[in-house]
Amino acid sequence: MIQIDLSGKVAVITGGSGELGRVMVRTLARSGADVAIHYHANTEQADGLLNEIDEMDVRAIKVQADITEESSVLAMRDTIKATLGSPHIIVNNAVIQYPWMSVLEQPVEDYESQFRSCVLQNVLMAKAFAPEMIKAKYGRIIAINSECSMQNFPGQSAYVSGKRGMDGMLRVLAKEVGEHNITVNQVAPGWTISDKDRNYKPLIPRRNPYAKTVPLRRRGEDQEIANAVAFLASDLASFITGAYIPVCGGNVMPAI
Repeated sequence: MIQIDLSGKVAVITGGSGELGRVMVRTLARSGADVAIHYHANTEQADGLLNEIDEMDVRAIKVQADITEESSVLAMRDTIKATLGSPHIIVNNAVIQYPWMSVLEQPVEDYESQFRSCVLQNVLMAKAFAPEMIKAKYGRIIAINSECSMQNFPGQSAYVSGKRGMDGMLRVLAKEVGEHNITVNQVAPGWTISDKDRNYKPLIPRRNPYAKTVPLRRRGEDQEIANAVAFLASDLASFITGAYIPVCGGNVMPAI
């Protein structure tokens, strides 16, 4: 039986205390990886998640950082290296979202913030962690994009500009580090059901106006996104790089 085994690997998940991040942390830990749970301000959620992971047979730490500031990312790197060792897997999941509005109404500052949280986060994480991956001749870089990058709906311009910018940067990175046995891939969720939906809308319908546009006729679950991340983090995906993989039930389909 083929199984995802991340034993002996160290993984960093940015936004690890968030809705989707928590599921990714649990999934990678259950696959055997030691995990560094990044958080920005939500100490309580990070503590709760750390307590969960401590009950598994893996090592875990929580680490605070502003992923848009180089000094903060480098300090996070040093903390992780000193406690867990150099990471083999980084999952760039942290995101900042603003109310969607038209290009003419969206504040310029929102575009700058999206650039920093999408593009610059991935640049800084690569600068911090890829050099050790190059030395080890092994690495997995996984970034969380969005189906919105392909949809380009009205009101999405700031968000889409950041996500499409990171797509270009990551594809270039995949070509630059591929010779060192480092893969760089993106997972692009659709509108995903998370604990927030389950806790506050326990009767949320899986079939709704959005779901009608999805070929599989439902919204995805956070665990399904985390499963894709775990696959890309594993050696089962050793020959996949430079990919943008929608996990959205076919709601968007990249074409050749």
